Amino acid sequence: MTKRRLIIATRESPLALYQAEWVKAALLAYHPYLSIELLGMTTAADKHLDSALTTIGGKGLFVKELEEALLNGQADIAVHAMKDVPMELPPGLCLPVITERQEARDVFLSNQYSSLKELPRGAIIGTSSLRRQTQVRAMCLDIELQNLRGNIQTRIHRLDRGDFDAIILAGAGIIRMNLTSRIRHYFSVEHILPAAGQGALGIECREQDEQMKEMIAPLNHTITYACVIAERAMCRYVGGGCQVPVASYAEIHHDVLSLRGLVASHDGVFVLRAASQGISAQAETIGIRVAYELLQQGADKILRDFKV
Repeated sequence: MTKRRLIIATRESPLALYQAEWVKAALLAYHPYLSIELLGMTTAADKHLDSALTTIGGKGLFVKELEEALLNGQADIAVHAMKDVPMELPPGLCLPVITERQEARDVFLSNQYSSLKELPRGAIIGTSSLRRQTQVRAMCLDIELQNLRGNIQTRIHRLDRGDFDAIILAGAGIIRMNLTSRIRHYFSVEHILPAAGQGALGIECREQDEQMKEMIAPLNHTITYACVIAERAMCRYVGGGCQVPVASYAEIHHDVLSLRGLVASHDGVFVLRAASQGISAQAETIGIRVAYELLQQGADKILRDFKV
């Protein structure tokens, strides 16, 4: 019997709700008979906005409650920003669908300056990401980096209030919230390498729910899926979860998948880089290959300092 009611678990931030509504509309376009409801949830990460993610358990706290809703049957699917999804999923859950990536790059927002290079000495930049912080420090700029958490609107409000001279965010969220006019500069992936999966949405469901997998399958974007598989494989095998400065980004051209990866020390003094390529069907293998090269360069020694 075909399922006629579907419940989507989502965080309750404006961006998360937008993303869940987008998935809902996309599913209804394929399955107009469905009745789809959103189950909004406040995650542990949302409850502790005054603490850095590294001190409260990492980005996995953005998805824990949603995954529990899947496991206990409260929801049928959960929608996540892929950059927030831990590299290991709980037993019984899977990520069969990754939607087309919108924008992978990080962006620079400021009311006074158009780029990092324009910032004066001692300028304060807000970002919650160790990955971003270490790569900015590697540029040897005489600036101060401070943690900045909260939804996009909260972060921009703090910028406008004067708490920061500039902030750095993921471009995809700014675009989805129709705030593109606030972007002063897009960082190239050569300057700031993105987080694994950045810019793409993932749809998680129960591993044994074959009917649900079939229902959501049309939303999968094959090229993005292969890229994100490679990116996550690299992070997983190098030992980099969401609490350490690890970055990875893949692109596919003419079925050739090119992956670059990065591991950086907290002060930005040591920045290890590696790259590899192959056919897209070898995405996982390519990710492992880049991870191995980073480990050969000493990535494990750098990451050890973040796991104490």
